[in-house]
Amino acid sequence: MDISRLKEKIKKFPARPGIYFFKNASGQVIYIGKARSLKDRVKSYFLPNPDFKVQNILSETADVDYLLVSSEKEASFIENNYIQFYQPKFNLRLKDDKSFPFLKLTVNEPYPGVYLRRRVEDDGARYFGPFSPADDARRLISLITRSFHLRTCENTIFRNRKRPCLEYDLKLCSAPCCRFISEENYHQEVDRALMLLEGRKTELIEQLRLKMEVAAESLQFEEAAHWRDVIKALEGLRETQRVISTRKENLDIVGYAQQVDLTSFFLFHMREGRVRSSSGRLLEKSEDSELGQLLISTLMEFYATKEVPDSVLLPFSLKPEEKARLCDYLKNRNTSCKLHFPTSKKKQWFLELANQNARLMLEKLEDKSPLAELHQVLKLKKWPQRIEGFDISNTAGQEAVGSMVVFINGYPEKSEYRKYKIKSVCGPDDFASLREVLYRRLRRLQEEKKLLPDLIFVDGGKGQLSTAREVLEEMGLPDLDVCSLAKKEEILYSPAHPDGLKLDPTSPALKLIQQVRDEAHRFAITFHRQRRQKKTFSSELDGCPGLGPKRKKKLLAAFGHLEKIKKASVEELAGVVGKKTALAIKKHLESSGCTE
Repeated sequence: MDISRLKEKIKKFPARPGIYFFKNASGQVIYIGKARSLKDRVKSYFLPNPDFKVQNILSETADVDYLLVSSEKEASFIENNYIQFYQPKFNLRLKDDKSFPFLKLTVNEPYPGVYLRRRVEDDGARYFGPFSPADDARRLISLITRSFHLRTCENTIFRNRKRPCLEYDLKLCSAPCCRFISEENYHQEVDRALMLLEGRKTELIEQLRLKMEVAAESLQFEEAAHWRDVIKALEGLRETQRVISTRKENLDIVGYAQQVDLTSFFLFHMREGRVRSSSGRLLEKSEDSELGQLLISTLMEFYATKEVPDSVLLPFSLKPEEKARLCDYLKNRNTSCKLHFPTSKKKQWFLELANQNARLMLEKLEDKSPLAELHQVLKLKKWPQRIEGFDISNTAGQEAVGSMVVFINGYPEKSEYRKYKIKSVCGPDDFASLREVLYRRLRRLQEEKKLLPDLIFVDGGKGQLSTAREVLEEMGLPDLDVCSLAKKEEILYSPAHPDGLKLDPTSPALKLIQQVRDEAHRFAITFHRQRRQKKTFSSELDGCPGLGPKRKKKLLAAFGHLEKIKKASVEELAGVVGKKTALAIKKHLESSGCTE
């Protein structure tokens, strides 16, 4: 961990509400927190003599990032959602999805009730919230019962009651159980409660003020005083937060921002009515590129590998033909997907928050980020948002394999890693193996009409770079950026630096490329070892009487590798494959000289 680099980065954090993420060297989120001021809160982790918990977090921290929200209270809710989604190892609380309560109004019943609930369910009722602290929800239920006299009893009690309960005597319920109020009049009170819960407070107050005046003119002073007190309570009611929907929506909210030559898109991902995660994309904007086309290409690339939600909230209106094109593409993945431009205040607020975070993506580039430096020093044609790294592993040409790792915005995207068994190469020829893997990867992208990576990285020096460039030329992709890194000298090679470029060891760009190289190497060698172990295990047991493929798999699952099978007793082997086959295995290994 480079403490000095992180401290410099934190100095540029905004003094605004948000949530912050501590990440390890693999880009995995290890801790999430909330803050009234991101700058002050995150800076406090780097004070002298931190406590034991902070020491543990910092010992694994390689980077710190953040997300803006509009208030400290909303930071609490969205922190909870992200913790439930990412399950960071150092967050011991808020992992069970039961932290904040909701208010439930059973509008699907003849006489709806109002309740406190911990989960949103698909049961036809309306849900509002969440509330923090939970006392806010209880106070709101109390206000609803005092103002509109809705029931709070469960259905089992409501159906079996023959006379009013104490709630009626306290004027907290209109006793619909005993039909002391008609269904029509009760629903009028339910509608008023809904106006309150939906945020239509101004409209509700105007309606109640009219009722108060009518009651006063009719000399019904007690009723007029009731509505006066209700109006007073409503006027003092605080606004509720907005980061969780009242419905179990699957929705993506897309924000954007632009500079002279760059466009950023930022997506909030709402699942089951909760903002669970977010993503960002950066694109270079050419002179002839239109914003609508950039948005379409970005979303098509993103949803090629991600879940398509039921709705996508767009940051601006598209032309009819553009909308039709994007809609057709998304409906191939999710037939119920719809595109919207926000009209409600709540959706407009979501969009503005996404736009703010898109603007921050551009502001962060003013700092010397790894991607910005990489783009500059290698003179890349595109912003290196998606980097695909390749490596080859074999033992004297045996069990040759290739690996591909993917980094998006400087972080590994492990769900997109790929393994390759080398098929066309005999013997230890890394260049030919690299040629095969690159060709197979790029041909597949072309056939499936998927977007190409912004930068290809190959492990090695000039030779590997030349091989990669030859493949790109042959496939009609000479403009695709490519680079390599020689292991010992840590020298970067690219078309702009054919004789090599040696960066400062502390260079963020070099560290990113080293991380891509190390991850591609780790992934390749792990796959190669698995293949070699499997072959060794299989070959030494070939020809053993009574031992077929299924029993070999059982032995491998039980003992792990051949050495343990060699040391196992007949009784231990018999517990897996039976005594007769166990004796045959021992005899086979002894005859082939494999036992100790």
